[in-house]
Parts: sequence; structure tokens; C-alpha cells
Amino acid sequence: METRVAIIKDLNKDIEKIQEAAKIIHNGGIVTFPTETVYGLGANALDEEAVKKIFVAKGRPQDNPLIVHVANKDITPLVKEVPEVARKLINKFWPGPLTIILKKKDLIPNITSANLDTIGIRMPNNDVALKLIELSKKPIAAPSANISGRPSPTDIERCIEDLNGRVDYILGGSKSEVGVESTIVDCTVNPPVVLRPGGITLEMLKEIDPEIEIDKAIIGKPKEDLKPKAPGMKYRHYAPKAKIKIIKGNKEKTIEKIQEIVENYIDIKKEVVILTTDELKNKFNKGKVISLGSEKNLEEIARNLFESLRTCDDLGADLILCQSFEEKGVGVAVMNRLNKAAGFDIIEV
Repeated sequence: METRVAIIKDLNKDIEKIQEAAKIIHNGGIVTFPTETVYGLGANALDEEAVKKIFVAKGRPQDNPLIVHVANKDITPLVKEVPEVARKLINKFWPGPLTIILKKKDLIPNITSANLDTIGIRMPNNDVALKLIELSKKPIAAPSANISGRPSPTDIERCIEDLNGRVDYILGGSKSEVGVESTIVDCTVNPPVVLRPGGITLEMLKEIDPEIEIDKAIIGKPKEDLKPKAPGMKYRHYAPKAKIKIIKGNKEKTIEKIQEIVENYIDIKKEVVILTTDELKNKFNKGKVISLGSEKNLEEIARNLFESLRTCDDLGADLILCQSFEEKGVGVAVMNRLNKAAGFDIIEV
């Protein structure tokens, strides 16, 4: 497949490129596009054959549901009902990195929802994405624009790396601002539950409904027979080629343990990359060190996480050692992604 690549520098001046991509969506093709969370790989959510192309391009398991992206807050054509709490969340956080799960109408094909009677819907906070959806005149089903299981892309270069020759069109824009996928809230239950943490934090959600909690199913390692209601619940996700180990404990013991493991791996001539913070990056004199940002700025760490995991591949890492982060605010999303990437290989010190 020949893939067309276009970069949007100015929405108005480059509108023809978005129109071309929208025509491809409208006609059953697949397009990667920027959002504020990560880059998405989109198809007409109502076209079964088009959606199948997403799963083929990504190598994605078909029991992993997709998220439908819309360009306005009126989602009544797509879902059976919008409960009051869902309306409040939509009014507060859309456009933005929040996906709402609701009971779907029959016009959404089963392949889009992974044979569930529910669907996740969000309105991205990105001008290119919104214009693409608007011009295509279709809701767009879109997971992240990467080979399934790999770290999600936050810039166009990583989309090209994974999907050139697999998709019809790669539409580029700015680097993703949030850096982790949207928060997913299931509003088909009462009280609602968070099925995936993201840029909209639990603390922010509780301002709308104090009863909202995180589903316990996403905290630990998922069971083999889990039927995922939201993307990312079941499979190993976000993972680079190298094995990841998370070191969890106080700073002194974390540094000590990482240094010990690095020594052992270097002795057998293995390449080790350490993911850490600005505050600790100078504590390690062996191995390659990447700082995700300041420990005081969890938003910065989230924004840099996936690109840093990709960089570990670029460096030829055999092993990645990553310190743990405080699980508050967006730190919950950071640790969720790291735990999934590591397959819950956590060393407590």
C-alpha cells in the first residue's frame, strides 16, 4: 500500500490536505491523525469493512474495543441514552482527553465495539482532529496509531515508523500535549467507574461526581478470561522491544537496586537504559540514562513517557529499568502505562 504523508502547519492554509484525508475516511480508507493525547489511526466508525482495516494495519486483537471520535457534544445519534452524570462530564471536559462509555445504538457495528453493547466516545481537543471528523461527515473509530502493543506515538515520525505502507494517509500536526491516552469512564453503571486513567484525573472527575472510583480490575494484572470493556484493559500494551522492570521504593533503595542490576547486566555485555527523573539522573554512572522530567511535574513525565520508551528501542536496549512514580493525579495514568508495558514486573525495595 502506498501511504501519503502530509504535515499540517496552518489549519487554514493546509485545509486541502485535511480535506483529502477526510475524503479517504468517507470512502472507507484509514488515516492517522494528531490528537492532544496520542496520534490516532482512524476509519469511519459506522463502516464495518473500514474498521477491519484498522485491526489489520495494527495487528490488533479484535476483542479490544475501539473509541469513537466525534466533532461535537451531541452524541444522541450514536447511543441509546446519555445519563445526567455523563452529560455533566461531557459539558465539563469535552473537547478533551475523556472517553465516556455508554450503551450503543445498532448503527455502530459490532467490530467497532468488540461485540459489546457499549461504546466509548470522545471529542478530541485538537483542531486538526476536529476538522478531519467534521469534513469526513462520519464519526471516526480510532485506537492509537502504532503497531499493537508498542508505545503509542506522540509525533508523526513514530506513526511513519510503524504504519508507513500499512495505511492510506498519515496526517501530521503538533506533538501530542498530554502524551497518554484518554481517561475512560464507564457511565453505564452507577456510580461510574474509571476503566483507564489518563489526563483527566480521578480528582477532577470527583468534582463532578464524588462517587466515581477506579475499577479494581485495572489496578492489578488482568485475568486471562477478562472481556475488556475498554481499550488497554487486557493485553500487554505500550511496550518497547526491551524487557522493562519497575523499581518501587524510596529513592535511596531505588538508586541502589538499579545500580546493582545495571552492574549485573553490564557484566554479561547487555545494554541497559535507566528511565528516571531530573532529580536522580546524575546518580547513575553506568548504563544509559533518560530523564522523563522533574518528579515535581507529573504532566511532563506523562508527556515524555511513550517517546522515551521508543528512544530505548533506538538505543538498542536489552533491559529498561524505570523508577516508580507517585500515584496521584496523572501519576496514576503514568504508572498504569508502565505496569502494562512491564507486564507487571515490579521489584519492591
